Amino acid sequence: MAKENHLKGQTSPYLLQHLNNPVDWHPWGEEALEKARRENKPLLVSVGYSACHWCHVMEHESFEDEEVAYLMNKDFVCIKVDREERPDIDHLYMTAVQMVSGHGGWPLNCFALPDGRPFWGGTYFPKEQWKNILSRVASLYHDNHDEVVQQAQNLTEGVAKSNLVVTGKDKAAFSKKELLSMADNLMQYMDDEEGGTKGAPKFPLPNNHEFLMHVAMQENKPEMLNQVVLSLNKMAMGGIYDQIGGGFARYATDAKWKVPHFEKMLYDNGQLVSLYAKAWKVTGNPLYREVVYDTVSFVDRELTSPDGVFYAALDADSEGEEGKYYVWKTKEIDQVLGEEAPLVKEYYQVGKKGLWEDHKNILLREEDVESFAHRKEMEPEAVRDKMARAGQKLLDVRSKRVAPGLDNKVLTAWNALMIEGLADAAAAFGDDAFLKRAIKAADFFLAHVVEPDGKLFRKTDGTRAQIDGFLDDYALFAKALIRLYEVTGHVNYLKQAKMMTGYAISHFSSEKSMLFAYASDESEQLAAPHYELFDNVIPASNSIMARVLFYLAHFFELPEWGQRSTQMLHDMQDKLDKYSSSFTNWGILLMHHTRPFHTVVITGPDAREKARAFHQRFLPDALIAAAESEHGASGLPLFESRFVDGKTMIYVCTMGSCKAPVEDPEEALRQMKGDEG
Repeated sequence: MAKENHLKGQTSPYLLQHLNNPVDWHPWGEEALEKARRENKPLLVSVGYSACHWCHVMEHESFEDEEVAYLMNKDFVCIKVDREERPDIDHLYMTAVQMVSGHGGWPLNCFALPDGRPFWGGTYFPKEQWKNILSRVASLYHDNHDEVVQQAQNLTEGVAKSNLVVTGKDKAAFSKKELLSMADNLMQYMDDEEGGTKGAPKFPLPNNHEFLMHVAMQENKPEMLNQVVLSLNKMAMGGIYDQIGGGFARYATDAKWKVPHFEKMLYDNGQLVSLYAKAWKVTGNPLYREVVYDTVSFVDRELTSPDGVFYAALDADSEGEEGKYYVWKTKEIDQVLGEEAPLVKEYYQVGKKGLWEDHKNILLREEDVESFAHRKEMEPEAVRDKMARAGQKLLDVRSKRVAPGLDNKVLTAWNALMIEGLADAAAAFGDDAFLKRAIKAADFFLAHVVEPDGKLFRKTDGTRAQIDGFLDDYALFAKALIRLYEVTGHVNYLKQAKMMTGYAISHFSSEKSMLFAYASDESEQLAAPHYELFDNVIPASNSIMARVLFYLAHFFELPEWGQRSTQMLHDMQDKLDKYSSSFTNWGILLMHHTRPFHTVVITGPDAREKARAFHQRFLPDALIAAAESEHGASGLPLFESRFVDGKTMIYVCTMGSCKAPVEDPEEALRQMKGDEG
């Protein structure tokens, strides 16, 4: 076995993958930076993550090679970073590389001064090119040092300026015209044949679809709902979705959702559980219910720890081959299923659309259950039963294969997305089994990563919390707790959300902007601060925090938090309709400002039961607060003087003004509808 490097003792599976590389990797920290200063060597900061295919390729080609390692160790202090543990470091060097090269990706390899300021970098490099780059950069650093320092200074200043939005005066009032312009702009990028955005690769972008569904239902835009339905159907029937095991892969490499990049990420699956649960409320499509239940089953089976919290990811590769765990040769299916095989192969397009490469098939569907059943002159339930039994047999055989690598990091932000997904599923389907999972995970995090003053940590191994939390940890966990409060009525979740949001206001705020910095003022300060503004696969931490402030302002009657949320949206206003695909979570907040926004307060012995009538509707511009007794409403001003002995009352409120209370949920829903005009 090769000699271990300085990564010994790390807990990240990605870092530990590199423990026996001949490269003398260090974790990010003062020890590595001090070594660089002492030896006057530039830093080589290499960033990746465990499920990254090309990270593995570059490791095998270069970082496991003795000749390459010699060059790296001789002239550089080499630092390995798990981007999922330290997104702040990733943000800094990714932005720098994008400025230098015009593109980014992983593995990310960036060269920096000993103080951390970047001066050049790129992504994946083949071995011979990488050796040439190492020699050239080493020579440049020593022979043209002043130029390198100036480049680092310019690049660092550019990074700092690239993501800071300075608060200005209030802009024009938010308008419905602005909202519809944003939605129309987004529709221009959508694929009206295959769903998702046009072209390849195709990524599930849950927030874009939620925004379109929100606009479609609230503004009567059927073409937008049709686009969402098309996208969700194509994803659920495509190869990107694990047809027998549940759960979604990271993205499809082609334009028809057929060939996935086979890694499975917790953050995708948590958000897609939310999206499909909400879409089921709108459409009643049984496919969406199936996706929710089977995806949660996948997470239970393959991404859940003994403590009931959730691991980060499954690798794309097994036995050194991408997708090997998931694909099937025709004869394998014949052997497993016998006389059942012909119908199952037809259903999953084996040998037809599902045929991939090397005589292997990716299981996918060309039509929904109802259409297939009609064509085969069968009952839909009979088809479902047959496919469920066949799928279980195939799953049992598949489970005996060598499984993809598991990244068992437990990250606060990503767990929050899964907790919220489970709460949304519980609300949609009235299934308390989902709620029990969400509560167990949330309670674990409250016990293990939250300090009494509201400070959060980014990850935990169950015995200790590690790494100061970043803004997405605070924002996503607070949002998940708000949703959990709505569904459970347990006021402690709402109070915890308020406490950690207060901590974020105290420690992530900037003097120059109403927007929040990505890292706390108590955490390590990198060469340039970062402000996360653009909604991506995971929405921007600032857009999430703006929504959290908006919701908590309503629950706790905190106008100053509401004003800050509004100002944050104003500061982003001129970007929304120009680049709408990157601001759809901001767009949902914009909807809250252009339509009546309701807080529904339910009090009395049947409060939670009557709340179900609201949870099972798609009501994106409403918050639900239900308490069966005054004890359950402790600390929430919106419950004051609203309990009536022996009765369950429903109050529909807008901006602090409430309509006459009613006892029938349908009557309350009519009151809400009446506000929309």
